[in-house]
Amino acid sequence: MGTVNQINVNVDQTVRIFDQFYRYEVVVPVNEYDAVNSFFVSIYKDKEAARNFTTSLFYISQQTNVPALTLLNQIQGQNSVELTLTMTYFLNGIRSPSTLLGINSAITPNLFTARNVLA
Repeated sequence: MGTVNQINVNVDQTVRIFDQFYRYEVVVPVNEYDAVNSFFVSIYKDKEAARNFTTSLFYISQQTNVPALTLLNQIQGQNSVELTLTMTYFLNGIRSPSTLLGINSAITPNLFTARNVLA
């Protein structure tokens, strides 16, 4: 989903983040990007997931006018499940109410309704 093109470090110490899904583009300091991305890499072993969460954190930061490192300090110490819930909460706060994100959880059907369904 999100991709990163790194600018020549001898000229510019920033990273440009592109997200085609949200049509989101931002230029951030390379040290902030590295701090956020390394945190997500330590939580999620999949590098694509870490990049997507990194992009999402910078998107949330821009939309809420809260510095990315402040958001990072708030979510540090959480495991992957708690982190996913927190990120979903933040993203739902800036999305349209008709397109809210959800968390996968086992749904227990109503016993009386399930009993009446024919397979």
